[in-house]
Amino acid sequence: MVTNTSGKKKTAVARATVQDGSGKVRINSQPVELVEPELARLKMTEPFRIAEDELREGVDIDISVQGGGFSGQADAARTAIARGLVQHTNDAELREAFMNFDRSLLVNDVRQSESKKWGGPGARARYQKSYR
Repeated sequence: MVTNTSGKKKTAVARATVQDGSGKVRINSQPVELVEPELARLKMTEPFRIAEDELREGVDIDISVQGGGFSGQADAARTAIARGLVQHTNDAELREAFMNFDRSLLVNDVRQSESKKWGGPGARARYQKSYR
């Protein structure tokens, strides 16, 4: 059985394919153990720490991530992995465990950065003025 899921954070989009296998997790065709920086790797493997390790041994997960920075990509991949595991196992207890730990494991973070406007250096800040 093959399950396709996706996750988003800022401008990063991760697409995951979960299928029965031997426990391989690949991110952009690279084993998850080689992902740098370590902070991103720990974030991506969070769903496996919440679920039992036996669950990881039974599935192969292929993830492709585009856009954003390493932190946004890590959050998007983590959401895609968690959703894929829940859909693949069809386990209500696992879904509940993910929701209790962190809602963003199963729900995309829809916040986007606000675009810059005229009259200032950023979205809300305005240029200073001096009368002297």
